[in-house]
Amino acid sequence: MSSGFNLGWGDEAEPEATADTLNAVDATRDQHRQQTHAAEIEKAVADAVEEIRPGLDKVPDPVEPAGEGALTAEERERLRQCNDAIDLHETAWFMLGKSLDTMATGRLFRDTRHKLEPERCYETIEEWAVVEKGISVSKCSQYRAAWAIGEILKARGLDANPGQVREIVPVRKAYGLNAAVGVYLLVAEVAGKDKVTAERLRETVKLLPGDLQLIEDDDPEAMAKVIKGVLLDEAPAPLPALSAPLRRSVDRRAVDLADTLGRGRIPRQEVTVHLLEAFADPKDTRMFDLLRERMEKATKKAKRKQLP
Repeated sequence: MSSGFNLGWGDEAEPEATADTLNAVDATRDQHRQQTHAAEIEKAVADAVEEIRPGLDKVPDPVEPAGEGALTAEERERLRQCNDAIDLHETAWFMLGKSLDTMATGRLFRDTRHKLEPERCYETIEEWAVVEKGISVSKCSQYRAAWAIGEILKARGLDANPGQVREIVPVRKAYGLNAAVGVYLLVAEVAGKDKVTAERLRETVKLLPGDLQLIEDDDPEAMAKVIKGVLLDEAPAPLPALSAPLRRSVDRRAVDLADTLGRGRIPRQEVTVHLLEAFADPKDTRMFDLLRERMEKATKKAKRKQLP
């Protein structure tokens, strides 16, 4: 006899269907959570990009002062925004120079059709800059010469602005990159790092004599010392002359060396070159170590002579 009541306790398929439904709900919830998280990240990135994106809309419009004396909170915020825009301009100035130099060095303009003469391509970076960007030939040259100076000074913790770097570009063109950096270092040493101005650099460059001679391979610090000595009319300290006994000893040893090598006379200059090469060899420091020991002994000996 069949019963009128059906509690469904014997239906095995129903729990499985319920489990499948719960799993589907969990999967949907996880997917929604992931989508929400991804959307939040995307919005945060978009907000960050918008915050640093350059543009005139990031610069406040000119308005009359709120009053005399101290700035209001709103004015200070406008001042910050203006300073940020000016700093961005300085960075962009050097970026422009490096970009032009990179394009010029790699001739990256070579398959770009001339805007006014489309039957041919651009032949020089100057031609491309004038036609495509309205940058004059002189400015193009100046930008290209300046960016490396700014990069080196920045790496040394010196915040040189474009106006300052422009004043020492002629030094780079005449004497090389290290010389231009050396002029800046000299002014920074004399006036103070925070007191370097375009005017001080300009006046220093004007003082450089036309017959100035610099060693191109010298580092900027050495250049700065030489330039300072020239400007102060200080003659460089003369190298100590070789004594007659030392010259004779060197010549005798050169003869011994020539005999050992089965060669004829070896000039003193050739010996000097080999000694310097051995001294500068970073993989074999024997000559460096030997010279260091001899100089340390000479220093101690000189100090002992000075004692009463």
